[in-house]
Amino acid sequence: MKMLRRAFKTEFLWSRSYTSKAKRQLLKQDETKIKVVESKPSDPHKHRVYCWGYQETGALGTLTNIKKAQERYTDMVHHPTRMQFSVNNDIRDITAGYGFSAFAVNRSDGETLFGSGLNTDSQLGLQMRGHPKDPQNLDIIIYPTPIKLPRIEGETDEDMMVKCMSAGRAHLVVVTNNGTIFTMGNNSYGQCCRDIIEDEQYKGSTLIHRLSGKDICGEEDNIVDVICGQDHTMFLTKLGHVYTCGWGADGQTGQGHFMTNGHIAQALGDISKERIIKLSCASDCVLALNDKGEVFGWGNSEYGQLDDAENADSQINSPRHLKLTKGIGKLKDIASGGSFCMVLNEEGLVYTWGYGILGFGPYVEQSSKPQHLLPALFGRNDFSDKAYVISIGCGVFHMGAINSDGDLFMWGKNRCGHLGLGHKQDQFFPLKTAVNGKVTKVAYGVDHTLALCKPFI
Repeated sequence: MKMLRRAFKTEFLWSRSYTSKAKRQLLKQDETKIKVVESKPSDPHKHRVYCWGYQETGALGTLTNIKKAQERYTDMVHHPTRMQFSVNNDIRDITAGYGFSAFAVNRSDGETLFGSGLNTDSQLGLQMRGHPKDPQNLDIIIYPTPIKLPRIEGETDEDMMVKCMSAGRAHLVVVTNNGTIFTMGNNSYGQCCRDIIEDEQYKGSTLIHRLSGKDICGEEDNIVDVICGQDHTMFLTKLGHVYTCGWGADGQTGQGHFMTNGHIAQALGDISKERIIKLSCASDCVLALNDKGEVFGWGNSEYGQLDDAENADSQINSPRHLKLTKGIGKLKDIASGGSFCMVLNEEGLVYTWGYGILGFGPYVEQSSKPQHLLPALFGRNDFSDKAYVISIGCGVFHMGAINSDGDLFMWGKNRCGHLGLGHKQDQFFPLKTAVNGKVTKVAYGVDHTLALCKPFI
């Protein structure tokens, strides 16, 4: 019996040793067969664009056939959806107006500007279809289409690359690399930087107004940014000066009067000796940020956006240094919506005030002073304890913030699904939007949203 046990034990140890050795040899052999796969981006372009919100206007640029769209799609896109146009094109910049969008692109064929959406006032240039002898004007562009910028002799494709652009309610303003300004669309209030023509017909118009930036700011300065309000236009120069034109009934041109005209003039007041580095306006209330981190404002202040005093003016026609924001630190970003304002300080704290959905829940709809939102609302937690907000923005009815991880958080009115949260309910606290990329810029339309992103890999 002992002999049998000894024999069985010896055989068991021997077989176990053999099996273990075989496994080691097998694993070593498989190592040489393992393929090393290097992750590559899904497309060669640096940026991709996601869109969501109301799509029946064509502003999302995702449709290719109206009849099929009516059969297969709803009138809204509730989740961030990647634009096929951004897969096929190298998009450099985006802007969103009231029911239309524009895209700055880098292409080999010399086309530098595309647009989609409403074109009832030729805000996307003249877009025609049908027979050349009997063309029909297109009021709706469902997929991004080239906008032909008129060139003069000798201008190159590089000259016509878009430096900056902005869209208003029904007008579009573009500044190119060579300092030329192009304006198109509705000019009823002079927002296209030209004289107002009584009873002018904008539908089917071929007019794209062209002027030189030097004619506005002189030879020693140049335009670095353009911001469109609802029906007015503002230019920011390298030296920090602000030039405006358009609708001024609420004082939003900042020229010291409430008149409306197409004459471009410098906004002075308290910013006359300041170097302004950013402007913000989604409607008719304007915020300006200087290089010292101080905020100035002008325009509509019916909800206390610019002054919380009991007898404060509801319309301010000259830039003022805001006392509201004193005591919250040096500021590095600003955003102005329809009835509310938002600022970001250098510590990454977001402050909101005014009237609307401010981010403090369903029971807080008005604040006369800036109140900060908790960092935890923007992704700071135990797993990402260093996350902080790096930029902010807003539309007429909704707000957004991008954190250091490239995540986008949105809140506000959501009637058209333009928060990208999968539903139409209003969002009372900042909530992360599921964008499949690192968000670098957001364009806030009145009923749709665009996000310019970099791939994760």
